[in-house]
Amino acid sequence: MTPRALPSGLATALVFSASGAVLVLEIVALRLVGPYVGVTLQVSSSVIGISLAAIAYGTWLGGRLADRFDPRLLLAPALLLGAIGTAVTLPLVRYGGSLLRGGAAPAVLLLAAMAVFPPAFLLSTITPMVVKLQLSDLDRTGSVVGRLSSIGTLGAITATLATGFVFVAAMPTSWIVLTLAGLLAAGGIALHLWLRRPALPGPPRSRAALVALGMVGAGLGAVGPNPCDVETAYHCARVASDPAVPGGRTLILNSARHSYVNLHDPRFLEFAYVQWIAAVADSLPAGAIDALHLGGGGFTLPGYLRSTRPGSRQQVVELDGGLVELDKRSLGLVTGPDLRVRVGDARVGLAAQPAASYDLVVGDAFGYLVVPWHLATKEMIADISRVLRPGGVYAQNVIDYPPDRFIRAELATVAAVFPHVALIAPPRALAGEVGANFVIVASHAPLPLDAIRSRLAGLPEPVTLQPDASFAAGARVLTDDFAPVDQLLSR
Repeated sequence: MTPRALPSGLATALVFSASGAVLVLEIVALRLVGPYVGVTLQVSSSVIGISLAAIAYGTWLGGRLADRFDPRLLLAPALLLGAIGTAVTLPLVRYGGSLLRGGAAPAVLLLAAMAVFPPAFLLSTITPMVVKLQLSDLDRTGSVVGRLSSIGTLGAITATLATGFVFVAAMPTSWIVLTLAGLLAAGGIALHLWLRRPALPGPPRSRAALVALGMVGAGLGAVGPNPCDVETAYHCARVASDPAVPGGRTLILNSARHSYVNLHDPRFLEFAYVQWIAAVADSLPAGAIDALHLGGGGFTLPGYLRSTRPGSRQQVVELDGGLVELDKRSLGLVTGPDLRVRVGDARVGLAAQPAASYDLVVGDAFGYLVVPWHLATKEMIADISRVLRPGGVYAQNVIDYPPDRFIRAELATVAAVFPHVALIAPPRALAGEVGANFVIVASHAPLPLDAIRSRLAGLPEPVTLQPDASFAAGARVLTDDFAPVDQLLSR
């Protein structure tokens, strides 16, 4: 006997909602795993790949089950099991992430699977079941499959846009996950009541155990360890006090120490690479300067320049408006006519700046520990050259690890635009022994190398100033058409 078809509206709603829920989980998974393994191309690829695998296997299993059993018996259980899988996602990632910190590929894949595979797999069984129920007339097979397929795609698109533009900005990630779990559970119960079928398969004890699992998962997710003080649109952010330094604060973004600020002394610079950039800034002619900062972070260097060069005018372009507000609340940031902030992408903000308007441009924008690829290309460097005054200096922070393929390529890229280039780095990093920060210094005029070297000599840690681009020998210039930054950084 052929199972009775669902009403068209109900079938449409089920496919739309199940497909949308999977995409919500996929996008939120990137934010769940970011604090533990970063936000890199490999992490994004892992989450997307695991999600597609869950959809593929879930769809296959749903089709097999629909051929063997009455799909009307399975739809409500699939929704409820999907709700349980969604609820346990939070404790799986929060507790598992503490054990899998780092960027190793197996850890990234396993954490991505914890974040998205179980609920996405379960929810993906729903669409083929609904399709099976609606195929009452073989002459309309193409129309039915095409319509439900398009509805599922529209659900995924709607969920993607709503999550990216609304949900992430409106509520914490844990709330999104728990709310979705609650909605799926409510949908499963409502569907069970409408169909008058058992809501979950198996004997009462098994059903009770599954319900208990979902409730425990939701509870652990709500009270589990949260690595964030604040979830912005782009970061899991936390400010930690330094017990050894009164007023010392460390800004931690997605588990990485990003900036250090001394609330009592803006001239105190903790991170070595910030000291190097400050040495470059100090070597410029005395007096006020105009400076452009691509990436704000903790606003350590703008605070330093405000203190050491009174009257300077500074423009900071920072992608994350939530981070700017956190800096104002916890890191002493005070904006004004001398320190303006533009919230937006660094490349877009750079393009809006007038030509020959800055004495110093600082490139310190990162996505986790990686310079975003579109900020590392020759076209980007050419636009930086456009906004620098004659004699102006560009200083760019780069992180790389042996065999140092990215810093070599980036140095070659900067040298393709600027005739005078130098590189600042620890001696062991230049020897290819350790990963480290590198600072590229560039100008159209001869660089004040002696002045920079003199200031670097007074720093507590040894550092080398290489006065040319010889470190980049043989490296390929990065362009908008070819900039495999994440691959160059792979160790």
